[in-house]
Amino acid sequence: MISIDGLRDFGADADSALKRCMNNEEFYLKQVNKVLTGNSFDKLKEAVVNADLDAAFEAAHALKGVLGNLGLTPLYEPVAEMTECLRSKTDKDYSAYIDVIEDRVKALNNM
Repeated sequence: MISIDGLRDFGADADSALKRCMNNEEFYLKQVNKVLTGNSFDKLKEAVVNADLDAAFEAAHALKGVLGNLGLTPLYEPVAEMTECLRSKTDKDYSAYIDVIEDRVKALNNM
């Protein structure tokens, strides 16, 4: 089960994120679990697999905001980089980003 200490060990800025959540640890952890169990990462991957750069940008941009607010820095960083490439419609292979993101999501889910 994900904990504040586990998130800190993962590299998350849990302290800043907790402040944004009015120091309500239960609420914060619930939001972290929501993003990890939701379909946002699946939408991003599907858009990348289908080479739909517009949909991929929308999914990445939305995730970037959520991950940033939750202080999930190790996930935020590759998503933010990917978002900027997609914003400029850079035609490239985005699978390396997806691999990093999936590995980090798995690491969080295995806490």
